[in-house]
Amino acid sequence: MKIGAVFPTTEIGSDPAVIRDWAQAAEQLGYSHVIAYDHVLGAVHEGREPRLEGPYTEADPFHEPFVLYGYLAGVTETIELATGVIILPQRQTALVAKQAAQVDLLSGGRMRLGVGTGWNFVEYESLGMDYADRGKRFTEQIEVLRKLWSEPILDYRGSYHRIDRAGLLPAPRAIPIWFGGFSEVALRRAARLGDGFLFGTLPTRMLKMLQRFDELLDENGRSGEAIGREAVVDISDSPDVWHKEIEAWTQAGGTHLSLRAMDTGAEMVGAKRMNFAGPQAYIDALETFRKEVG
Repeated sequence: MKIGAVFPTTEIGSDPAVIRDWAQAAEQLGYSHVIAYDHVLGAVHEGREPRLEGPYTEADPFHEPFVLYGYLAGVTETIELATGVIILPQRQTALVAKQAAQVDLLSGGRMRLGVGTGWNFVEYESLGMDYADRGKRFTEQIEVLRKLWSEPILDYRGSYHRIDRAGLLPAPRAIPIWFGGFSEVALRRAARLGDGFLFGTLPTRMLKMLQRFDELLDENGRSGEAIGREAVVDISDSPDVWHKEIEAWTQAGGTHLSLRAMDTGAEMVGAKRMNFAGPQAYIDALETFRKEVG
C-alpha cells in the first residue's frame, strides 16, 4: 500500500516557501505521492439554472497543477506528483500532453496523470469548451494523449482532433493515466482505458464501487493486479478509523491511499472541519498521520 497526501490547495496560501516546506515535509516523512486537485476558475453558485452542484465556489483558490508540479519537481527528489483530477475535456489535449510530459521530464519520471470530466459547466464555457459532449471528447482525448506520447510523428483525424504530421519533443514516456469520478460511466471508461482509478473518499464507502470496478475489469479482459486503486482518508477521523480503513482497503485490493487534511469540501466526503491554524498545521497533520500508521 502506497500512502500519499492531498495537497491542501485551497488553504495552503500563495507563499512559495510554505508550499515548498509542505512538499518537502511530505517527502521526508516517507509519503510516496502528492495529489493536487484542479479548477481553473471558481464560479458563483447562486442564481444559476441548472444548479452548480460541486463543493467549490468563487471563494476557493486553486493552484494550477502543472505549474505547481513544475515548481515541486525542482524542490523535491523522489515523491510522485499526481493529479486528482485534471478536468481534461475543458483543456486542449495536445497542450495537456506537452505539460504532463514536461513535468515528467523535469521531475525524473514522477508524473501520474489523473483525469476526469468534472461538474462545473461555467468553467467549461469560460474556457471555450462544450460541456454537453465532454464524455465523448474525453474518450478520444485519452487515445490522443497516448499516441502523442508514443509516436514521434502523429497523423490523426478523429471526431474532435486533427493532428497533421506533428509530434512532441522532448520525447516523453508513456505517463500513467488514472481516472476519477463517482459514476458508472466513469468506472466503465476506466475499466476499458485507465491505468488506475481514484476513488474520492473513505475505503469503506467505496468498497461497492471497487467491487463494480473489478467486475468491469474482468469484462474487459484486463488484469486487476496491473490496475491501481486509490482511496482517501481524512485527518478529522480518529486513529482507530485510519487503521480500520487501511485494513479494509488492503483486503479489498487497494494499492494507494491518500491523507486529506483540508477543510474545504469536507462535508462532501463525509469529513469534519478541523479549522487549521496556519501553514504549520498542515505539516503537523502529515506528521501525526504518518507517526500513527507507520
